[in-house]
Parts: sequence; structure tokens; C-alpha cells
Amino acid sequence: MRLLLPVFAMMLATVVAQAQDAFPEVLRAFTRVYAALEENAAEPVDPNLAIYDGALPGAIRALDPFSVFLTADRMVQLQEMQSSREKGFGSIVSILPGRIIVLQVLPETPMARAGIEPGDEFLAVNNYMISALTDEQIIELLSQSRQGQVAVVVRRPGSARPLQFTLVPQEMDSRSVDKAFLLANSIAYVHIKAFEGETARQFRDAMEKLGGDNLRGLILDMRDNPGGVIDSALDLSSFLLEPGSTILHARGRAQAPVVERVPAAAKPYRFPVVVLMNEKTASAAEIVAGALRDHKRARLLGQRSYGKGLVQRVFQLSEGNGLALTTSYYFTPSGESIQRPLKDSQVRKQGEQTTEPRDEQAAVALTGQGGIAPDETIDPAPTNQLRYVLEGTGAFASFATEYLRAGRQVTEHFQVDGAVLDEFQFFLSQRNLRPPLSMWTANSDYIRIRLKAEILNQSVGVEFGERVEAELDPAIQRAFQVLAGR
Repeated sequence: MRLLLPVFAMMLATVVAQAQDAFPEVLRAFTRVYAALEENAAEPVDPNLAIYDGALPGAIRALDPFSVFLTADRMVQLQEMQSSREKGFGSIVSILPGRIIVLQVLPETPMARAGIEPGDEFLAVNNYMISALTDEQIIELLSQSRQGQVAVVVRRPGSARPLQFTLVPQEMDSRSVDKAFLLANSIAYVHIKAFEGETARQFRDAMEKLGGDNLRGLILDMRDNPGGVIDSALDLSSFLLEPGSTILHARGRAQAPVVERVPAAAKPYRFPVVVLMNEKTASAAEIVAGALRDHKRARLLGQRSYGKGLVQRVFQLSEGNGLALTTSYYFTPSGESIQRPLKDSQVRKQGEQTTEPRDEQAAVALTGQGGIAPDETIDPAPTNQLRYVLEGTGAFASFATEYLRAGRQVTEHFQVDGAVLDEFQFFLSQRNLRPPLSMWTANSDYIRIRLKAEILNQSVGVEFGERVEAELDPAIQRAFQVLAGR
């Protein structure tokens, strides 16, 4: 039965894709195939498995990679993202290969009430040994653990025995604006990891906290931002563009063209802006970047963005299921298509159609490469063997924990001097890490900055550590130079 289902899905997908003008025949073909399955399959046919897991996803997948059938569970997840509420435990952690180290515990949260502290290392979560998991598996485990009560085993530096805690997640605001701090010269840095229901409000609150209209510039970091709720992207754009400015165009076959503009009552910030993006910047984040670029409101640094300019509408179906369907395409204010052409789908460059469109007036022409091109290409920071080993073993975070457990008093003005570097070298040698002097010297600035960042993370706060670590980011440093007029 399971062997026949993929074939069934592929057959149906092919029929749907190639027979748009013969829909009644499509239904007849579907019922004939399904009847053959019910009559001849080695095992009884499970309709839910055949339709919900096979036929429907297969048929929709033939249209484009982003249209998808949503089960009831996935519909609930989508609604949670739109409300910007999620269950969690209230901590900021560093995920390393086979390790989870707590960097910060937020007050009045399950972590704080249980007594977990910065520097604690998770050894096991719900009987899964962290040391045996990859980074991706750790992230998946942490995501699953937020669904209910979780048992964790923690190693605390200075404690001879592992500690056991039981945590119950609580609902809390999802922080899509996850980094916001001031650099020198009153230049703000804000990182948006995704666009959710409260992203625009969180952005405005962060800007006001950092100085509002008195700021001299903003570095808006949307690298690795996959997009999300389009309304939040429109609202955020209204904080940076003049009233009446066009934010995007949307055109599709079955709906009238849409033009989204900044509301007339908007009161935008007017300081200079630099946007950081990369090949994982997509969808709603590309809308913001494209609008700021077209209106010459921001300079874009980094790499060409992903190119996901599909307008998706979610249709509510029976039994809690849903359908996320591509209904049109996004274009920047200047008319440039955001969507990149996709092989083996209906999303093609102009002139690449395998058949003539049924309605030339309704067909959407896609041109160019798609995505948003930066004004200046900035490559990620380089790495080398020593840096890879130090990061992969969690040496910086582990040393910071031991350093602070010794009772050192650290303020935001803390500096890593020669004595701290010597202590770190001794720490590494005890763990059989003895890099050659030439390699150590060549990486001394990097080591000094990373040590300072991790020690500040666990003592004064993550915001201070992130500010220090920005010194190692070529894109942030270049953005700062642009805004400072260098």
C-alpha cells in the first residue's frame, strides 16, 4: 500500500498539471485510480493516508514548492505565528555541537523559577542525551519540548553532581525583533529574525528605546529572515518610508492588481538606513528591502536575497485543515519581480512557458533573476581551523562560565587583558588544545573579542555581548562605516 501511494500522488499531480481544461476528466481519472487502489492494494486503503498524505500534497506540489496542504495541526501553528505568541521556558541558550549552554535566564519564567542559571549546561532533555545529537536535532528537540512538561538534566560548574529539573512551558511573547542595541555615534542596530504578528510594534518599541528620532542611523539586519506575516512587513515599512509611498505591487490571474502604500497618517523616522541581507533573506523581508531600495531610502549590503515573491492565501477547509495557495506575485515599487524562476513548476521566466497561457491578460510575466540585489556585496566573515575548533568545542562559553564562577566582578566596561588570555591558554591546554604560537598570534584579536563577548553574555547581559561580537561581523562594520560617513 505504501509503495503505491507515491505513484498515485505522482499520477494525480501529472493529471492536474496537464489537464487544466478538462477538469471533469481529472475527477474521473482520480476516482478510477482510487477505485483501483481500494480493490487491488495489498492492504486496506486508509483514506486519510491516501488523500491527505498522498494525493492532495502531490497535486499541489506540482504547482510550485510553496503551495501546500495544511493539516489541522499545521493550521494551529500558523495561527500561533500570526499572533506572535508561543510556549517557552524563558532563556537564551548557545547551541554548540552536542551542547546547550544557558546564556541568560529571563525573570518570571519557568527557567528562573526552577533555579537554572547562566552557565548551566543541558546534558539531557526528556532522556535524550544532548552530546549524541546534531545541531539540527537539538533545535528540533527544543522545539518539541515546548509542547508540554519537560525533564532536563543540567551540569553546573562547581557542582559535583548533575542537577535535575522539571519545567512546564508558559505562553509568552515571541521576540521576532531579537537583537537591538546602540553602537557608537548613536547608530542603532536591530535584527529581525522573522515577520510575525507583533514584529512592527516590537521594532517601533526598540527604536524608541534606543533613541527614536534622535538616532543618527539604523543598521536593519534581515539576514536569514525567511519572511512571514506580510502585514507586519507593510507596517514596518511605514515606519521608514514617507506617507503615500508605494511599498509593493501584487498581480495574479484571479484577482485585481493590488498596490500597497504607506498610510497618509504615518510618521516615519528619517535617519539614514542600511539594510543587511543574504541568500536566506526571503518573502516579507524582501518586500521591505526592495521598497527601501527603490525609494532610495536605504543602502543594501550583503548578498542577493532568496527570491520568494509569491502571494499566498490560506483557505480554511473542513475538519480544521487548510490550503496555502499561491494566488499572485509580488513586485517592488519599480515593478521588479521578487520571485525567482523555479524549475519544474509553473513559476517560470517570461518566454519559458512550455505551453501558451490560456489568458494573456491574466498571465504573470516573471523576468530577471528574482530576489533583491545588494548595492554592495559583503561576504561573511572568514574562518580557519583554530576558530572552527574553538567554536565547535564551545571553548569560549565554557571558559566564560568557569571565569565567572571564580567570583570575578564584571561590568560592561570589562576588557580582556593579557592575564585573561594566559588563563584561557591554560584552560585550553588542560583540554589538550595547544595551538602553535603563530596561529594563536594571528587569531589573537578574534580570541580577545569572542572571550569578551561570552563573558559579558553570562555576566552583564546578552545585549552587551552581542554589541562586542558585532566587531567581528564585516557587514555590520561596513554598514557602520557607511552611516558614519567614512
